[in-house]
Amino acid sequence: MTGNRFFYAALFSLHLLAVSSTAMAQVNGGRGLMYVRSAWNLEPGYLLMYSHGRFFGQVADKVNSNGETGSYTLFNSQSTLSLNFGISEHLEFALSPILYQDTNRGVSQYNFIDDIFVTLKFGSLGPRGSQFKSGIDLAVRFPTGEMHNIIFEPYSSGRIGFGVNTRFTFAARPYYPDDGITLHFNAGYWNHNDVGEKLTDALGSIDSVRVTEPTMEFLYGFGINFPTLKFDFSLEYFGNIFLTQPPVTAYSRENVGYISPRIRYKPYHWMNFDMSCDIRLLSLDDDTDYTSPGMVELTGMPNYPPWRFNIGAQFTLLPRTTYTISERDVLIRKAESRKELFEQIIRDKDETDVAQKEVERIKLERRKAERELQRLQQLIMEKYKRQQEKKKDQEEDNN
Repeated sequence: MTGNRFFYAALFSLHLLAVSSTAMAQVNGGRGLMYVRSAWNLEPGYLLMYSHGRFFGQVADKVNSNGETGSYTLFNSQSTLSLNFGISEHLEFALSPILYQDTNRGVSQYNFIDDIFVTLKFGSLGPRGSQFKSGIDLAVRFPTGEMHNIIFEPYSSGRIGFGVNTRFTFAARPYYPDDGITLHFNAGYWNHNDVGEKLTDALGSIDSVRVTEPTMEFLYGFGINFPTLKFDFSLEYFGNIFLTQPPVTAYSRENVGYISPRIRYKPYHWMNFDMSCDIRLLSLDDDTDYTSPGMVELTGMPNYPPWRFNIGAQFTLLPRTTYTISERDVLIRKAESRKELFEQIIRDKDETDVAQKEVERIKLERRKAERELQRLQQLIMEKYKRQQEKKKDQEEDNN
Protein backbone atom coordinates (compact mmCIF):
# COMPACT_ATOMS: atom_id res chain seq x y z
CA MET A 1 0.00 0.00 0.00
CA THR A 2 2.85 2.37 0.86
CA GLY A 3 4.49 1.69 -2.50
CA ASN A 4 1.25 2.42 -4.35
CA ARG A 5 0.82 5.71 -2.48
CA PHE A 6 4.37 6.74 -3.41
CA PHE A 7 3.68 5.87 -7.06
CA TYR A 8 0.48 7.90 -7.19
CA ALA A 9 2.11 10.82 -5.38
CA ALA A 10 4.96 10.81 -7.91
CA LEU A 11 2.49 10.58 -10.79
CA PHE A 12 0.54 13.51 -9.37
CA SER A 13 3.69 15.61 -9.00
CA LEU A 14 4.65 15.00 -12.62
CA HIS A 15 1.12 15.81 -13.71
CA LEU A 16 1.09 19.01 -11.70
CA LEU A 17 4.27 20.19 -13.38
CA ALA A 18 2.82 19.38 -16.78
CA VAL A 19 -0.61 20.94 -17.34
CA SER A 20 -3.78 21.93 -15.58
CA SER A 21 -6.82 24.15 -16.21
CA THR A 22 -9.51 26.59 -15.21
CA ALA A 23 -13.09 26.42 -16.32
CA MET A 24 -14.68 29.36 -18.09
CA ALA A 25 -14.18 31.60 -15.05
CA GLN A 26 -12.67 29.41 -12.33
CA VAL A 27 -11.54 25.89 -11.47
CA ASN A 28 -14.01 23.33 -10.15
CA GLY A 29 -12.10 21.42 -7.50
CA GLY A 30 -15.08 20.27 -5.43
CA ARG A 31 -18.04 18.05 -6.19
CA GLY A 32 -19.40 17.89 -9.71
CA LEU A 33 -17.94 17.36 -13.17
CA MET A 34 -14.77 18.62 -14.86
CA TYR A 35 -16.32 22.06 -15.48
CA VAL A 36 -19.98 22.00 -14.39
CA ARG A 37 -20.25 22.25 -10.62
CA SER A 38 -22.54 20.46 -8.18
CA ALA A 39 -25.02 22.08 -5.78
CA TRP A 40 -23.96 19.55 -3.13
CA ASN A 41 -21.37 20.77 -0.63
CA LEU A 42 -18.43 18.89 0.76
CA GLU A 43 -19.08 17.43 4.19
CA PRO A 44 -17.87 19.63 7.07
CA GLY A 45 -14.18 19.13 7.80
CA TYR A 46 -13.35 17.67 4.37
CA LEU A 47 -10.43 19.17 2.42
CA LEU A 48 -9.93 18.24 -1.25
CA MET A 49 -6.89 19.03 -3.38
CA TYR A 50 -7.48 19.01 -7.12
CA SER A 51 -5.01 19.46 -9.98
CA HIS A 52 -6.89 20.12 -13.20
CA GLY A 53 -5.25 20.01 -16.59
CA ARG A 54 -5.61 20.89 -20.25
CA PHE A 55 -3.37 21.08 -23.29
CA PHE A 56 -3.68 22.27 -26.89
CA GLY A 57 -1.24 22.29 -29.79
CA GLN A 58 -1.48 22.97 -33.52
CA VAL A 59 0.74 23.19 -36.59
CA ALA A 60 0.14 26.05 -39.05
CA ASP A 61 1.78 27.49 -42.17
CA LYS A 62 3.46 30.88 -42.30
CA VAL A 63 5.22 33.01 -44.91
CA ASN A 64 8.49 34.73 -43.96
CA SER A 65 9.79 38.10 -45.15
CA ASN A 66 11.36 36.45 -48.22
CA GLY A 67 8.03 34.99 -49.32
CA GLU A 68 9.01 31.45 -48.35
CA THR A 69 6.33 29.19 -46.86
CA GLY A 70 7.12 27.23 -43.72
CA SER A 71 5.35 25.77 -40.74
CA TYR A 72 5.40 26.29 -37.01
CA THR A 73 3.86 24.62 -33.95
CA LEU A 74 2.17 26.48 -31.13
CA PHE A 75 1.27 24.99 -27.74
CA ASN A 76 -0.96 26.26 -24.97
CA SER A 77 -1.00 24.76 -21.49
CA GLN A 78 -2.00 25.79 -18.01
CA SER A 79 -1.44 24.47 -14.51
CA THR A 80 -3.91 25.09 -11.69
CA LEU A 81 -4.30 23.79 -8.16
CA SER A 82 -7.57 23.97 -6.25
CA LEU A 83 -8.19 23.50 -2.53
CA ASN A 84 -11.81 23.06 -1.39
CA PHE A 85 -12.81 22.94 2.29
CA GLY A 86 -16.21 22.11 3.77
CA ILE A 87 -16.80 24.66 6.55
CA SER A 88 -20.33 23.57 7.47
CA GLU A 89 -23.26 21.71 5.95
CA HIS A 90 -24.13 24.66 3.72
CA LEU A 91 -20.83 26.57 3.48
CA GLU A 92 -17.72 25.73 1.43
CA PHE A 93 -14.53 27.68 0.67
CA ALA A 94 -12.22 27.29 -2.35
CA LEU A 95 -8.78 28.71 -3.18
CA SER A 96 -7.58 28.17 -6.77
CA PRO A 97 -4.23 29.64 -7.87
CA ILE A 98 -3.17 29.27 -11.52
CA LEU A 99 0.39 28.02 -11.14
CA TYR A 100 1.49 28.20 -14.78
CA GLN A 101 0.03 29.80 -17.92
CA ASP A 102 1.45 29.92 -21.46
CA THR A 103 1.09 33.42 -22.93
CA ASN A 104 2.74 32.91 -26.36
CA ARG A 105 3.95 36.51 -26.30
CA GLY A 106 6.29 38.69 -24.29
CA VAL A 107 9.85 37.89 -23.25
CA SER A 108 9.19 34.82 -21.08
CA GLN A 109 6.19 33.48 -23.06
CA TYR A 110 4.51 32.34 -19.81
CA ASN A 111 3.17 33.44 -16.41
CA PHE A 112 4.40 31.83 -13.20
CA ILE A 113 2.37 32.41 -10.98
CA ASP A 114 -0.83 33.52 -12.81
CA ASP A 115 -4.14 34.73 -11.29
CA ILE A 116 -5.80 33.44 -8.10
CA PHE A 117 -9.52 32.66 -7.64
CA VAL A 118 -11.27 32.72 -4.24
CA THR A 119 -14.79 31.29 -3.95
CA LEU A 120 -17.35 31.07 -1.17
CA LYS A 121 -20.18 28.62 -1.85
CA PHE A 122 -23.57 28.27 -0.18
CA GLY A 123 -24.81 24.83 -1.20
CA SER A 124 -26.77 21.66 -0.38
CA LEU A 125 -29.88 23.84 -0.11
CA GLY A 126 -33.20 22.01 -0.12
CA PRO A 127 -35.37 19.67 1.99
CA ARG A 128 -33.72 16.62 3.51
CA GLY A 129 -34.20 13.62 1.22
CA SER A 130 -35.08 15.78 -1.78
CA GLN A 131 -33.63 14.76 -5.13
CA PHE A 132 -33.18 18.44 -6.05
CA LYS A 133 -30.55 20.65 -4.43
CA SER A 134 -29.50 24.21 -5.20
CA GLY A 135 -26.57 26.43 -4.38
CA ILE A 136 -24.92 29.75 -5.11
CA ASP A 137 -21.29 30.85 -5.00
CA LEU A 138 -19.51 34.19 -4.96
CA ALA A 139 -16.08 34.37 -6.61
CA VAL A 140 -13.28 36.91 -6.97
CA ARG A 141 -10.32 36.80 -9.39
CA PHE A 142 -7.13 38.47 -8.20
CA PRO A 143 -4.77 39.50 -11.07
CA THR A 144 -1.48 38.22 -9.68
CA GLY A 145 -0.17 37.18 -13.12
CA GLU A 146 2.28 39.36 -15.06
CA MET A 147 0.42 39.23 -18.41
CA HIS A 148 -3.27 39.16 -19.29
CA ASN A 149 -5.46 39.14 -22.42
CA ILE A 150 -3.91 35.77 -23.26
CA ILE A 151 -4.18 34.05 -26.64
CA PHE A 152 -6.42 30.90 -26.66
CA GLU A 153 -7.64 31.58 -23.11
CA PRO A 154 -10.91 33.07 -21.77
CA TYR A 155 -10.76 36.85 -21.62
CA SER A 156 -8.85 38.44 -18.73
CA SER A 157 -8.04 42.11 -18.27
CA GLY A 158 -5.57 42.36 -15.39
CA ARG A 159 -8.13 43.84 -12.98
CA ILE A 160 -9.93 42.31 -9.99
CA GLY A 161 -12.97 40.52 -11.40
CA PHE A 162 -15.97 39.12 -9.55
CA GLY A 163 -19.02 37.01 -10.22
CA VAL A 164 -21.88 34.92 -8.93
CA ASN A 165 -22.88 31.43 -10.04
CA THR A 166 -26.02 29.40 -9.34
CA ARG A 167 -25.98 25.62 -9.12
CA PHE A 168 -28.82 23.10 -9.47
CA THR A 169 -28.42 19.35 -9.07
CA PHE A 170 -30.75 16.37 -9.46
CA ALA A 171 -29.56 13.21 -7.70
CA ALA A 172 -31.20 9.85 -8.35
CA ARG A 173 -30.00 8.75 -4.89
CA PRO A 174 -30.42 11.86 -2.70
CA TYR A 175 -29.07 10.29 0.50
CA TYR A 176 -25.93 9.09 -1.35
CA PRO A 177 -25.68 11.38 -4.41
CA ASP A 178 -22.25 10.16 -5.50
CA ASP A 179 -23.57 6.59 -5.84
CA GLY A 180 -26.25 7.35 -8.44
CA ILE A 181 -26.88 9.28 -11.64
CA THR A 182 -26.70 13.06 -11.18
CA LEU A 183 -27.72 15.97 -13.41
CA HIS A 184 -26.12 19.41 -12.95
CA PHE A 185 -26.97 22.86 -14.28
CA ASN A 186 -25.01 26.10 -13.74
CA ALA A 187 -25.85 29.67 -14.67
CA GLY A 188 -23.68 32.61 -13.64
CA TYR A 189 -22.58 36.19 -14.18
CA TRP A 190 -19.03 37.55 -14.37
CA ASN A 191 -17.90 41.18 -14.28
CA HIS A 192 -14.31 41.88 -15.36
CA ASN A 193 -14.31 45.37 -13.82
CA ASP A 194 -11.98 46.52 -16.59
CA VAL A 195 -13.01 50.08 -17.53
CA GLY A 196 -9.97 52.11 -18.62
CA GLU A 197 -7.70 49.10 -19.19
CA LYS A 198 -5.25 48.91 -22.12
CA LEU A 199 -5.13 45.29 -23.30
CA THR A 200 -2.01 45.23 -25.51
CA ASP A 201 1.71 45.38 -24.72
CA ALA A 202 2.19 48.55 -26.77
CA LEU A 203 3.01 51.87 -25.13
CA GLY A 204 0.02 53.99 -24.16
CA SER A 205 1.11 56.69 -26.61
CA ILE A 206 0.90 54.15 -29.46
CA ASP A 207 -2.16 52.09 -28.46
CA SER A 208 -5.08 54.40 -27.73
CA VAL A 209 -7.74 51.67 -27.44
CA ARG A 210 -9.23 51.39 -23.94
CA VAL A 211 -12.08 49.47 -22.34
CA THR A 212 -14.95 51.97 -22.25
CA GLU A 213 -17.56 49.91 -20.36
CA PRO A 214 -17.29 46.91 -18.00
CA THR A 215 -16.91 43.60 -19.82
CA MET A 216 -19.61 41.24 -18.55
CA GLU A 217 -20.37 37.60 -19.31
CA PHE A 218 -23.17 35.11 -18.79
CA LEU A 219 -21.66 31.70 -17.98
CA TYR A 220 -23.61 28.44 -18.28
CA GLY A 221 -23.15 24.70 -18.20
CA PHE A 222 -25.06 21.46 -17.80
CA GLY A 223 -24.01 17.82 -17.58
CA ILE A 224 -24.77 14.30 -16.44
CA ASN A 225 -22.70 11.74 -14.52
CA PHE A 226 -23.03 7.93 -14.52
CA PRO A 227 -21.08 6.35 -11.62
CA THR A 228 -19.88 2.76 -11.26
CA LEU A 229 -17.74 1.07 -8.61
CA LYS A 230 -14.37 2.09 -10.08
CA PHE A 231 -15.25 4.47 -12.93
CA ASP A 232 -17.50 7.49 -13.53
CA PHE A 233 -18.65 8.46 -17.02
CA SER A 234 -19.90 12.00 -17.64
CA LEU A 235 -20.85 14.34 -20.45
CA GLU A 236 -21.15 18.11 -20.13
CA TYR A 237 -21.65 21.22 -22.23
CA PHE A 238 -20.47 24.64 -21.08
CA GLY A 239 -19.84 28.08 -22.52
CA ASN A 240 -20.19 31.85 -22.22
CA ILE A 241 -22.20 34.70 -23.75
CA PHE A 242 -20.76 38.22 -23.61
CA LEU A 243 -23.32 40.68 -22.28
CA THR A 244 -20.87 43.48 -23.15
CA GLN A 245 -17.85 42.67 -25.32
CA PRO A 246 -14.30 43.80 -24.62
CA PRO A 247 -12.68 46.06 -27.28
CA VAL A 248 -11.24 44.78 -30.56
CA THR A 249 -7.79 44.41 -28.98
CA ALA A 250 -9.02 41.46 -26.89
CA TYR A 251 -7.89 38.07 -28.20
CA SER A 252 -11.00 36.31 -26.81
CA ARG A 253 -14.10 38.43 -27.38
CA GLU A 254 -16.48 35.92 -29.00
CA ASN A 255 -19.04 33.59 -27.42
CA VAL A 256 -17.78 30.03 -27.19
CA GLY A 257 -19.19 26.63 -26.23
CA TYR A 258 -17.58 23.22 -25.64
CA ILE A 259 -18.86 19.68 -25.19
CA SER A 260 -16.70 17.49 -22.99
CA PRO A 261 -16.92 13.71 -22.29
CA ARG A 262 -15.01 12.57 -19.20
CA ILE A 263 -13.86 9.33 -17.61
CA ARG A 264 -13.00 9.29 -13.89
CA TYR A 265 -10.98 6.43 -12.42
CA LYS A 266 -11.41 5.82 -8.67
CA PRO A 267 -8.60 3.50 -7.49
CA TYR A 268 -9.23 4.40 -3.83
CA HIS A 269 -12.04 6.16 -1.99
CA TRP A 270 -9.68 9.10 -1.31
CA MET A 271 -8.18 9.39 -4.81
CA ASN A 272 -9.61 10.08 -8.29
CA PHE A 273 -8.05 10.57 -11.73
CA ASP A 274 -9.85 12.36 -14.57
CA MET A 275 -9.38 12.40 -18.33
CA SER A 276 -11.51 14.31 -20.84
CA CYS A 277 -11.45 16.10 -24.17
CA ASP A 278 -13.17 19.44 -24.87
CA ILE A 279 -14.57 19.81 -28.39
CA ARG A 280 -15.54 23.30 -29.52
CA LEU A 281 -19.05 23.61 -30.97
CA LEU A 282 -19.44 27.40 -31.01
CA SER A 283 -17.32 30.43 -32.00
CA LEU A 284 -15.96 29.92 -35.50
CA ASP A 285 -15.71 33.71 -35.94
CA ASP A 286 -12.72 35.85 -34.99
CA ASP A 287 -13.62 39.47 -34.19
CA THR A 288 -10.18 40.57 -32.98
CA ASP A 289 -8.50 43.43 -34.88
CA TYR A 290 -4.92 42.21 -35.39
CA THR A 291 -3.95 45.42 -37.21
CA SER A 292 -4.16 47.42 -33.98
CA PRO A 293 -0.82 48.50 -32.42
CA GLY A 294 0.67 45.92 -30.07
CA MET A 295 -1.38 42.97 -31.41
CA VAL A 296 0.20 39.62 -32.30
CA GLU A 297 -1.44 37.76 -35.19
CA LEU A 298 -0.79 34.02 -35.22
CA THR A 299 -1.21 33.01 -38.85
CA GLY A 300 -3.33 29.89 -39.35
CA MET A 301 -4.32 29.68 -35.69
CA PRO A 302 -7.88 29.83 -34.28
CA ASN A 303 -8.98 32.36 -31.67
CA TYR A 304 -10.22 29.53 -29.39
CA PRO A 305 -8.76 26.00 -29.43
CA PRO A 306 -10.93 23.58 -31.46
CA TRP A 307 -10.03 20.87 -28.96
CA ARG A 308 -8.36 20.60 -25.55
CA PHE A 309 -7.11 17.51 -23.76
CA ASN A 310 -7.75 17.52 -20.00
CA ILE A 311 -6.36 15.56 -17.09
CA GLY A 312 -7.16 15.88 -13.40
CA ALA A 313 -6.14 14.39 -10.07
CA GLN A 314 -8.16 14.71 -6.85
CA PHE A 315 -7.04 13.79 -3.33
CA THR A 316 -8.89 13.91 -0.02
CA LEU A 317 -6.47 15.48 2.48
CA LEU A 318 -8.85 15.81 5.45
CA PRO A 319 -10.02 14.13 7.54
CA ARG A 320 -6.90 11.96 7.74
CA THR A 321 -8.95 8.88 8.57
CA THR A 322 -10.30 8.99 4.99
CA TYR A 323 -7.08 7.63 3.50
CA THR A 324 -5.96 5.52 6.47
CA ILE A 325 -8.99 3.18 6.56
CA SER A 326 -9.47 0.26 4.17
CA GLU A 327 -12.22 -0.19 1.60
CA ARG A 328 -13.69 -2.85 3.90
CA ASP A 329 -14.05 -0.30 6.71
CA VAL A 330 -15.60 2.21 4.30
CA LEU A 331 -18.30 -0.30 3.32
CA ILE A 332 -18.98 -1.12 6.98
CA ARG A 333 -19.38 2.59 7.79
CA LYS A 334 -21.76 3.01 4.86
CA ALA A 335 -23.85 0.15 6.17
CA GLU A 336 -23.94 1.78 9.62
CA SER A 337 -24.96 5.14 8.16
CA ARG A 338 -27.78 3.48 6.23
CA LYS A 339 -29.06 1.94 9.44
CA GLU A 340 -29.13 5.40 11.03
CA LEU A 341 -30.88 6.75 7.92
CA PHE A 342 -33.64 4.16 8.06
CA GLU A 343 -34.18 4.83 11.77
CA GLN A 344 -34.33 8.59 11.11
CA ILE A 345 -36.95 8.15 8.39
CA ILE A 346 -39.06 6.00 10.69
CA ARG A 347 -38.76 8.57 13.51
CA ASP A 348 -39.78 11.41 11.20
CA LYS A 349 -42.92 9.65 9.99
CA ASP A 350 -45.85 8.18 11.87
CA GLU A 351 -46.28 4.52 11.01
CA THR A 352 -49.67 5.25 9.45
CA ASP A 353 -48.36 8.27 7.53
CA VAL A 354 -45.32 6.86 5.73
CA ALA A 355 -45.40 8.18 2.17
CA GLN A 356 -45.16 5.59 -0.56
CA LYS A 357 -42.13 7.34 -2.05
CA GLU A 358 -40.29 6.97 1.27
CA VAL A 359 -41.10 3.25 1.28
CA GLU A 360 -39.71 2.92 -2.25
CA ARG A 361 -36.63 4.90 -1.24
CA ILE A 362 -36.00 2.55 1.69
CA LYS A 363 -36.30 -0.42 -0.65
CA LEU A 364 -33.74 1.11 -2.99
CA GLU A 365 -31.34 1.81 -0.14
CA ARG A 366 -31.76 -1.74 1.12
CA ARG A 367 -30.88 -3.15 -2.29
CA LYS A 368 -27.85 -0.88 -2.40
CA ALA A 369 -26.80 -2.07 1.06
CA GLU A 370 -27.17 -5.68 -0.07
CA ARG A 371 -24.85 -5.06 -3.03
CA GLU A 372 -22.28 -3.45 -0.76
CA LEU A 373 -22.55 -6.39 1.62
CA GLN A 374 -21.80 -8.71 -1.30
CA ARG A 375 -18.78 -6.55 -2.13
CA LEU A 376 -17.65 -6.74 1.49
CA GLN A 377 -17.99 -10.53 1.44
CA GLN A 378 -15.96 -10.62 -1.76
CA LEU A 379 -13.17 -8.58 -0.15
CA ILE A 380 -13.10 -10.91 2.86
CA MET A 381 -12.96 -14.00 0.61
CA GLU A 382 -10.15 -12.50 -1.48
CA LYS A 383 -8.17 -11.72 1.67
CA TYR A 384 -8.77 -15.25 2.98
CA LYS A 385 -7.57 -16.79 -0.32
CA ARG A 386 -4.42 -14.66 -0.29
CA GLN A 387 -3.68 -15.77 3.27
CA GLN A 388 -4.18 -19.43 2.33
CA GLU A 389 -1.93 -19.10 -0.72
CA LYS A 390 0.74 -17.40 1.38
CA LYS A 391 0.49 -20.14 4.00
CA LYS A 392 0.77 -22.80 1.30
CA ASP A 393 3.87 -21.14 -0.20
CA GLN A 394 5.51 -20.99 3.23
CA GLU A 395 4.83 -24.70 3.81
CA GLU A 396 6.36 -25.57 0.43
CA ASP A 397 9.46 -23.49 1.23
CA ASN A 398 9.86 -25.25 4.58
CA ASN A 399 9.66 -28.64 2.90
